[in-house]
Amino acid sequence: MKLVIISDTHGHHEALGTLSGDVLIHCGDMESLFNKDVCAIANMDNWFGRQQFDHVLCTGGNHDLAIEQQIRLGNHQPFRNATFLNDAGLTLDGVKFYGAPWVPDLAHHAFYADDAALKVAWSKIPNDVDVLLTHTPPAGMLDVSSRGLTLGCPHLRKRLGALRPTVHCFGHVHASAGQRKHRGVTYINATSVDSSFEIAHPPYVIEVSQRTVRSTSKSWWG
Repeated sequence: MKLVIISDTHGHHEALGTLSGDVLIHCGDMESLFNKDVCAIANMDNWFGRQQFDHVLCTGGNHDLAIEQQIRLGNHQPFRNATFLNDAGLTLDGVKFYGAPWVPDLAHHAFYADDAALKVAWSKIPNDVDVLLTHTPPAGMLDVSSRGLTLGCPHLRKRLGALRPTVHCFGHVHASAGQRKHRGVTYINATSVDSSFEIAHPPYVIEVSQRTVRSTSKSWWG
């Protein structure tokens, strides 16, 4: 299964052109706090619909105020051409995906959660997840800002100690876009823009397959 992973497009998704593969993943920050567009969801949805994939999965980020508002109004799937994962999972061809949008520290942004709420949210991640989508990185992993600050979530890092996904993809910290493998997990900060909010990084492409051995058989949906 070919995954194509992007994040933090901030309204500049058209610059990525037409992508293709099996599953397209967007790890949040489709919008921009600094340029509020009432058509942001529709524009993003139209772009998703033009991409050449069997499935499109996404979660939210701290800039995605319009998406957060839709969810608060009870529209838990704001896109027609993508599946929004909000503390939820989906199994595709035997590969288990799970997504959550929550971010620490940014109380006036979208999908903010305090320490207690973050611990609850991360506890919902199933132990047998294959591909984990979050917006925030875990603390200490591809999370250093342009000012040298570590912006990842320590509670997510702690939860990952009990998980062994094949891939954990995220965004949020533009200055740390990249890929790293640690203890068998491929971590991808799939940020598409740089610190100036201009598209600077191509999508990340990775192949995954169903794992043949699992340690649990828990119910999938969070």
